[in-house]
Amino acid sequence: MNKTGAHSNPPAAIIVLAAGAGTRMKSTKPKVLHQVAGMALLDHVLAALAPLESAKTLVVVGHGKEWVTEHLKQKHPKLETAVQGEQLGTGHAVKVALDALGKVSGPVLILAGDTPLLTTDDMQNTILGLSGNAATVLTAHLANPTGYGRIVRDSNRGLDKIVEHKDATAEQLAITEVNSGVYAFDADLLRTALENLATDNSQGEQYLTDVLGILRSQGQSVTAVVTTEENILGVNDLRQLAAAGAVLRSRICDEWMLAGVTMVDPTTVWIDRTVELDAEVTILPNVTISGASKIRNGANIGPDCSLHDTVVDHCATVIRTTSIGAIIGEGANVGPYTYLRPGTVLGAGAKAGGFVEMKNANLGPNSKVPHLSYVGDATIGEGTNIGAATVFVNYDGQEKHHTQVGSYVRIGSDTML
Repeated sequence: MNKTGAHSNPPAAIIVLAAGAGTRMKSTKPKVLHQVAGMALLDHVLAALAPLESAKTLVVVGHGKEWVTEHLKQKHPKLETAVQGEQLGTGHAVKVALDALGKVSGPVLILAGDTPLLTTDDMQNTILGLSGNAATVLTAHLANPTGYGRIVRDSNRGLDKIVEHKDATAEQLAITEVNSGVYAFDADLLRTALENLATDNSQGEQYLTDVLGILRSQGQSVTAVVTTEENILGVNDLRQLAAAGAVLRSRICDEWMLAGVTMVDPTTVWIDRTVELDAEVTILPNVTISGASKIRNGANIGPDCSLHDTVVDHCATVIRTTSIGAIIGEGANVGPYTYLRPGTVLGAGAKAGGFVEMKNANLGPNSKVPHLSYVGDATIGEGTNIGAATVFVNYDGQEKHHTQVGSYVRIGSDTML
């Protein structure tokens, strides 16, 4: 459930930096494509950017560019990309982006693609801070600022410069205000300043952070906008990915509860950002709802359920169930210890009971498979009862056949079909 609606003062362009290797992830997958709360890190960033309604949004790709570009084609086909052939620093990446964007005048928002907790308001406030200034940077105070660039302020508490952690003095390392990696620049002033970037630092790279000092030396004003520690946390390893997931879990549950969803113990509920819930849904402890799942009003889910790409219709009850790609009809009853596999459709008032597995099966309205049965590749009519320990054995070793059972049929226990 994302906030929607346009914000004022759209930036002339947005540049998302997504070219880094992410070596600390210990993965062949590009860092920005690692998933949390049902979406890639990059998708969370782009979702927060969407309400800004910028005329141009460009993603800089590099490491794993084929994967990232393909992902963007599938999920965000209107976005532009630019390739940073060599990872020569954030300043160099922005040069590549500006060259690809062509003539741009006005505010340019720049941020990283691995910051899934940033909000639309954070970005909008950064842009608003540009009023009367050449640049704005989003900052936060961290209890443990290790690894982050430090915000060095002048005697008047104005922003003087940003010093990267590896280049900081002992005095600067004691500073708790850090750089979030979110900036707004005047496009023309940014282009000029980028030409003056040097590589005399521990990484031998062109730092975008140095642009702020260059602008200050040119007599331009630079300011900072402060947000919360939580919002700026980036993801550089799998521990931080899990930490971001925990924050998103809490945010998502809070949003749904405010929208009318009852959660008995939200600390044990994990809901992907991609899920749709109606008001008056009740979710009991130890529930995961993921993918393109949709839960309609009056449904009761849990305890102990895992639902992926599953539709649960009005007033259905699902207890201790794993469901992947199933449709559970209005007033249907599922569980406990039930496994619904892709292609399963339960009609209104139908029942799939304890220790039942179903796959690619259509169970008609008010029909029941109450106990200890496997139903696969079958169509069952209305009002039929399938007795305990019934197994649909319709695979002959070469082909899977389809089994048809009519309406109002009674099948006894321990039957092989």
